[in-house]
Amino acid sequence: MSTTKLRNIGPKSAAWLRQVGLRSEQDLIATGAVGAFMKVKRAGFKPSLNLLYSLEGALVGCHWQEIPEARRQQLVTEYETAVGELPAARGAQVAGPVHETRMQVDADDEETDEIRFGDD
Repeated sequence: MSTTKLRNIGPKSAAWLRQVGLRSEQDLIATGAVGAFMKVKRAGFKPSLNLLYSLEGALVGCHWQEIPEARRQQLVTEYETAVGELPAARGAQVAGPVHETRMQVDADDEETDEIRFGDD
């Protein structure tokens, strides 16, 4: 069965899944809801969490809105854990420390409209 025939999977979601190599129900079962969601996200698409819940619903055979809240939270936690374990992308810049710079206006400078930065 193709992903277009799965419950909860509309044409857009099916296209995303095909583009990341998930073309059948067996592919989705093997990858799991979280794994499939991650593949779609890493491919550059911008799915909402509804896709994650829809994938889970497709796997367990229910409408995505019937996924219990506890299971939804578990799926999100699994996704966040999996993302945290991913290696940083090559060439990606890692954010450094944040430095705060405050602008300081001296009373003498108010007349000349000069502004001095705190690092001066």
